[in-house]
Amino acid sequence: MTVADYSQLSGVKKPHKSLTKTVKKQAGRNSQGRITMRHQGGGNKRTYRIVDFVRATLDVPARVETIEYDPYRTAFIARVIYKNGARSYVLAHADMKEDDVIVSAEKAPLKKGNRMRIKNIPVGYGVYNIELSPGRGGQLAKSAGASLQVLAHDDGYTTIKMASGEIRKILWDCFATLGQVSNTEHGLVTIGKAGRSRWLGIRPTVRGSAMNPVDHKYGGGEGRTQRGTKRPKDIWGNVTGGRRTRNKKKWSSRLIVSRRKKRK
Repeated sequence: MTVADYSQLSGVKKPHKSLTKTVKKQAGRNSQGRITMRHQGGGNKRTYRIVDFVRATLDVPARVETIEYDPYRTAFIARVIYKNGARSYVLAHADMKEDDVIVSAEKAPLKKGNRMRIKNIPVGYGVYNIELSPGRGGQLAKSAGASLQVLAHDDGYTTIKMASGEIRKILWDCFATLGQVSNTEHGLVTIGKAGRSRWLGIRPTVRGSAMNPVDHKYGGGEGRTQRGTKRPKDIWGNVTGGRRTRNKKKWSSRLIVSRRKKRK
């Protein structure tokens, strides 16, 4: 069992109360009470931190007060206080420390944590918390260790390289933050035991081949039999394992310059 490196954190016991809210656990169920997302339920009680992904307060410097753990996301968050006295939570970058000063502006200094329009970021820089529509707030590269690379600016669009290897265009009036998201070693963490998964709200996953035919397409048979169907399927019989699931008429397909490379 391994744990993340928490040396970056400030050691604050509780979040700032005015920046939190209560979120009722759904345990993977919809409004009818039916399970629509399997393997969810239980887990430790959590308080939701309201994170500002927009950072619309322009040209007002903000000082980092604390860097804190957030149970609802893989990255760490930073509590900042603006020069006008307002406080908010923002995504912390990998090298962020207490008392660092960050700013959001149309064109800010090229410093990690600063947020600006992506057209003003030079080619080659790494960015995170990237908008897809101006003013909507960050939607890309928000998880631990995420960082996308700026490749080019041309005719109202900025070309970026995704972590998957996909190359796509984004409107260059969208905002992005310089740097890399914190908790870069999150992907190396080993859960280690079943109980730790339960603390995280993850319930057990059962193999389809261990079920009865009524419960799964791979169920039934004598002993450790093969799956008995020609192609891999999910519990509802939909073909998986290599079939493309992207809608061919999706509006954003024209913005994809190069698809990600297939694994061999």
